[in-house]
Amino acid sequence: MKKLIYILITIFFAHSAVAQNPFYKANELYRKHKYAEAAEGYEGILKQKKESAEVYFNLGNAYYKMGRIAPSVYNFEKALQLDPNNKDAKINLGYAEKMAIDNIKEVPKVGFTKMLYNLTGTYHYNTWGWIAVGFSFGFLLMFVGYYFAGTTLIKRVFFVGMFVSLLVIVVSILSAVFVKSVVAKERPAVVFAEVVSVKAEPMQNAEDAFVLHEGTKVYVTEEVDNWKKIELADDSVGWIESSAIKEVK
Repeated sequence: MKKLIYILITIFFAHSAVAQNPFYKANELYRKHKYAEAAEGYEGILKQKKESAEVYFNLGNAYYKMGRIAPSVYNFEKALQLDPNNKDAKINLGYAEKMAIDNIKEVPKVGFTKMLYNLTGTYHYNTWGWIAVGFSFGFLLMFVGYYFAGTTLIKRVFFVGMFVSLLVIVVSILSAVFVKSVVAKERPAVVFAEVVSVKAEPMQNAEDAFVLHEGTKVYVTEEVDNWKKIELADDSVGWIESSAIKEVK
């Protein structure tokens, strides 16, 4: 009987601890369709410097339910920064981006560096790293097979396998290093202003280059005072006030 009481008490306190967890409380608010309160709860977690892909993902969902395009896109992007292979975040980011007014068409990349990134950028640098690790084990198995093989033919088969594994390892490592270097230089940002004029020069009275709307993703390439030079997926370039965008990194 005493053991049963101890078990019940343990379960009670465990449930109480979970119920007091800010992430759990925010999730409960989301389930009850109290999206604004849920978003406030997730934001509170982030203010405590407790970042995670799950928090950003759920926060993005909450803002999406409220029709808040920019913070929705921003938080899905943040989730993918921490967990690049999060399929749900990728899918929901696509839904959020469709809510944006601007329809930016990506132009084909030219130049050796961009062409190389088109080939290697399909995978995140972490994925390339895991590929290298996987084929390292493959190389080890091939070496063991080569060492213990009883015939010349089988030895040749294992030797070819070792060569292929080594080649893939080298390519994977180089790809990981290259992709990481490119990603490190990128400064993605999301337009938070409802409507903003992008200028041809970093000054208020400069000629308008084009207009952007909330939720559009841009890339920062340069800064001058309170202005940032941005580039779009279609290679359009202009200057935007720093307060109109929020950088993802």
